[in-house]
Amino acid sequence: MKPYQTIPILECGEPLVPIPLEQFAVELPHPYEKLGAPYAEASPYYLRQSVLSALITAQSQLQQQYRGWRIQIFDAYRPVAVQQFMVDHTFSEVVQAQKLNPASLSEAQREAIWQEVYQIWAVPSPNPMTPPPHSTGAAIDLTLVDATGQPIDMGSAIDELSPRSHPDYYANQPEQPYHKHRQLLRDVMYFAGFQRHPGEWWHFCLGDQMWAWLCNQEQANSTFTARYGRVIFGTGE
Repeated sequence: MKPYQTIPILECGEPLVPIPLEQFAVELPHPYEKLGAPYAEASPYYLRQSVLSALITAQSQLQQQYRGWRIQIFDAYRPVAVQQFMVDHTFSEVVQAQKLNPASLSEAQREAIWQEVYQIWAVPSPNPMTPPPHSTGAAIDLTLVDATGQPIDMGSAIDELSPRSHPDYYANQPEQPYHKHRQLLRDVMYFAGFQRHPGEWWHFCLGDQMWAWLCNQEQANSTFTARYGRVIFGTGE
């Protein structure tokens, strides 16, 4: 169990709502859908209502500094079944990259690969008290594009399994623009009330367990709780 999963969830019942994709940059079809992820009737481009409002505020703040720039949404709502699919897919990718035979992996090899996978992927837990962040509709993966629609170089790809995914990886390399770009993304998201995943420059959250845990880390003696737990698309539950 990760530290943030000890945070109590007091579900507020706020609905998932569609992200107005015309206001943002977005990749279609969705990257995980192209891999065959089982979304069924669900859509990755949904968020809790207040989280969407905050995202719109963040983009407005960005455009006050850089006219025409937009937030590019990589992923938002993610059912637990999709989380499981992507965890398994990433495991297979690591096995292939290491030129291993999946049928003859030792227990030690499996454990090492799972540790690598779970550096960036949350466990696809079915327990409603420990939901994967994206299954709450309160977490979002994103980057930036400029006024021409060109992606802003962040120094690594979203979902990359490497040390470069850490937000401050380039902090001591001022000759590179990557840290400045990551800080810009962080600043506009923080302005709107989001928190950033400590190990992923692209992952932001608002109102879920990770958000509450990070708020409590920043503010001594605070007792933030999560207001968003796992939500099932189309049911409000």
